[in-house]
Order: sequence, then structure tokens, then C-alpha cells
Amino acid sequence: MSEPHSAPDPSRSSAGGSGGGPRYRRPAPLLFEPSDAAPDDEHFFGLESLTDPQELLDRSTELVHAFRAAADRAQEYQASAAAQLADPQRFDKLPDAAIADRGGWTEEYARKMIEFGQDLLRNRVPGTQPPPQG
Repeated sequence: MSEPHSAPDPSRSSAGGSGGGPRYRRPAPLLFEPSDAAPDDEHFFGLESLTDPQELLDRSTELVHAFRAAADRAQEYQASAAAQLADPQRFDKLPDAAIADRGGWTEEYARKMIEFGQDLLRNRVPGTQPPPQG
């Protein structure tokens, strides 16, 4: 997985007249957990109250980038967990089929997630022992 990227700031792009390439901002903060949100289809992060289409596009684009970054990060946690569950040194190691079932994946996708998670654990998580090569 690639690292999350920030949303471009359209007001600072070369088309905006300030010169140079686009400048990047951090993704928009998610102001509340989705499970805490009222199940109201008409209200979504305050977007329904925005009347200026430019502001609506900017804010909705920020949210798209924030959700993508959150999804990428969550997927990395899924992969790390799958790799840990598949670790042959664990007494409670799960077979690929069981991991696939828990993740709602095919076995082939589970194997790919396990490999991705092993790579993440080897390269990104300080202080953890990498899964054995095998």
C-alpha cells in the first residue's frame, strides 16, 4: 500500500495564478466516528449546509482523501493482524481459510494480505519480531 496523500489545495494550484505546482494540505479531519453519527441520510459531515459549490467541492474532496487515507491505514492493520494470525510460531495459528473467513475474503486474497502484513511487520513496526520466512 502506498502512503496516504493529502488533498490538493485548488486555491493554490498553478491555475489559481499563484504560480508553481499544487500545494498539499492534510486530509480533512473526521469530526466524529461514523458509528456515532445519527442515521440521517440528509446530513453528512455538514456538506448539506454548504451552498457555495466551490466550498462544497473543496470540503467533499478533503473528505474523500481523509476516508481514503483512513481506509489505507485500516487495511494495513488488517494485513498486520492477518500476518500475526498466520504466524507458524503462534500456538493458536489460523489456517489461511479461517483468516479468509474472518476477513470476508477469498483464500487467495487472504494469502496476499498475510504476505503484505509480513512485509509491514518486517519493515515498519519497531520492536516487533518479523514472522519467520518459510
